[in-house]
Amino acid sequence: MINAQKKILIIDDDQRHLMTASEILEEEGHQVITHNLAFGATNLIKHHKPDLVLLDINMPALSGDRLMSVMRDEIRGVPVVFYSSNDEDSLRRLVTECGADGYICKGSIIDLKNKVSRFLFSASKASVTVKLGADALL
Repeated sequence: MINAQKKILIIDDDQRHLMTASEILEEEGHQVITHNLAFGATNLIKHHKPDLVLLDINMPALSGDRLMSVMRDEIRGVPVVFYSSNDEDSLRRLVTECGADGYICKGSIIDLKNKVSRFLFSASKASVTVKLGADALL
């Protein structure tokens, strides 16, 4: 793996999807933290400071899109990507409405690997740009 190990938080109430995605991303060299409830997610993000959050939409009590709307201001700078079996049209709409950084459809291992790598690369590139911009002000 070219990049240093990245930390990914996966929030999903479906234990099977949680474990499968975790194993796939760990095989790619990432450190993976899993959580099976919407509740407590904001504190987990603040505590672990992940490089990327994969957030399921269809969870009981508090759906992923509602959670995203609630926590967005509190977790600025942490990319959040919807990870769901919903259709792509509804995911695109929810990304726009909730301010998520994108989406990944469940079901394709290749898509999961490729899109996570792409989101991590984009996030690290944005971080370097911000750091360079801040240094330029000094």
